[in-house]
Amino acid sequence: MSKASPSAKTSTARKTTKVPAVMPVHDEPGHLIRRAQQLAVARFHEVHGRNATPIQYAILRTLQESPGIDQVTLAQKIALDTSTTADIATRLEAKGWIERKVMPRRQRSLSLTPTGAEVLLELQPGIELVYQAVLRNLEPAEQDEFMRLLRKLVQIDN
Repeated sequence: MSKASPSAKTSTARKTTKVPAVMPVHDEPGHLIRRAQQLAVARFHEVHGRNATPIQYAILRTLQESPGIDQVTLAQKIALDTSTTADIATRLEAKGWIERKVMPRRQRSLSLTPTGAEVLLELQPGIELVYQAVLRNLEPAEQDEFMRLLRKLVQIDN
């Protein structure tokens, strides 16, 4: 009895593997997630204008909750890469919204400035309006379920 070669097994596996049907792009999870994110950003700008972005808001909120954290920790908390976080932090420092202090090992400690704290106070009341606008097509129970599923989805990949 002869053994099948690894390449023969592979080609047999390929022949029996069922290829999933191609779904319309508008039904693909990645496309829908991207569209939902676009919707959320658009609603943020409708409520707040263009002075701040959702990512900048996330940074300000995180620094409010964890003053003095370093850029690497901030990047981890808001799920951004460290170079993007550093670029945004530089811009926020130039706006006078945060202060960056050099720490040992070339890390930087980040804190809100009084101006940054004021900006955050101005943004916070509108955040609920943004959430309501984003979720308005869902019934209250669906909103709760949607948020539960989003949290579950992002926890899988974090």
